[in-house]
Amino acid sequence: MIEVVDSGLVYRNPRPELRSRHTWHPTIVRFDDGEWLCTFDIAEADVALDYRTYKSRSTDDGRTWSAPERVFADPPGRPTTHSVRISRISDGPDEVVAFGGLNYRDDPEGHVINVPSIGYVEMELILLRSHDRGRTWGAIERIEPPLVGPAFEVCHAIVELSDGRWIAPTSTWMGWNGDAPNGMNAISLVSHDRGRTWPEYVTEFNRWAERKIHWEQSVIQLRDGRLLSVAWVVDNDTGEVDATPYALSPDGTSFPVKGHTGFRGQTTKLVELPDGRVLAAYRRDDQPGLWATTARIEGDRWVNDETAPLWQGAESGMTGERSRGEELAQLKFGFPQMVVRPDGDVMLVFWCQEDCIKNIRWLRIRVS
Repeated sequence: MIEVVDSGLVYRNPRPELRSRHTWHPTIVRFDDGEWLCTFDIAEADVALDYRTYKSRSTDDGRTWSAPERVFADPPGRPTTHSVRISRISDGPDEVVAFGGLNYRDDPEGHVINVPSIGYVEMELILLRSHDRGRTWGAIERIEPPLVGPAFEVCHAIVELSDGRWIAPTSTWMGWNGDAPNGMNAISLVSHDRGRTWPEYVTEFNRWAERKIHWEQSVIQLRDGRLLSVAWVVDNDTGEVDATPYALSPDGTSFPVKGHTGFRGQTTKLVELPDGRVLAAYRRDDQPGLWATTARIEGDRWVNDETAPLWQGAESGMTGERSRGEELAQLKFGFPQMVVRPDGDVMLVFWCQEDCIKNIRWLRIRVS
């Protein structure tokens, strides 16, 4: 049984009658002594020029959270907005890395996405490091990707593999004028030197020849060492959502096994449970709200056990009724992120619109 046993807010604008402050895209980590760190984006509106990543922390097991503070200052030079995702690494008990992107906003009246298409503004991938649980951060490190995007999706935190490699799951993204020399495919950049260089990449999903976009992927390493990935698939011409695929890799150098999960999820994210099953959280395209499915990976097969709603406070996501750019701008919730607690419960955070305010909500989930 999938059960939500508790829920609360990481952040919600305390004075909406005074100022506009909306939130998106949380990531969360737990430290060994039980302290939580959550980062998320805050802005006046979806593509406002004050769009930045902030951090909050909890020392009472997620019940209350500190007031949000900026993760890092704007770099000098051209005006930018930014968004980063955090993860713990094994270099020390307090080590955190943030992976994301700087978007160049030279036009003060301009959009990030070239609506009605989904061409993206000029951007750079970046990495930051913290040695003190995200209280302070080092200098911005620019990432030189091993292929042309020309833009890249910021959809995932760094994943440290058991052999020491780092991977940065992302997707190649078309430029402002629609150029996509390498398609719009789910890939992972690969580093062998703790994020200092990224000379390789591996492709999880590529159906660009069929005009299929793969984005918002999730990648985890299973306890048997294999890598499991899922992605959100959208037809670039019709905007319709396909069934959610999965891919398996024996060692992270290729993903030869591919299949379907049996559900149609948008912005699906994964975590492996203590008993070896997988928990997937996602937005459906046929019913409102955030949903979860437990599944077993039997050999190369994905076998679903149970599906249940987690939160049903808003209508579903993209349907293909309007352009991709327009529907992206009108989403009401998404981006679930999960951490397994020491007691086996799952801590999940996501952004959601409630009473016209977009806030960050947490759920404590018990899977029996």
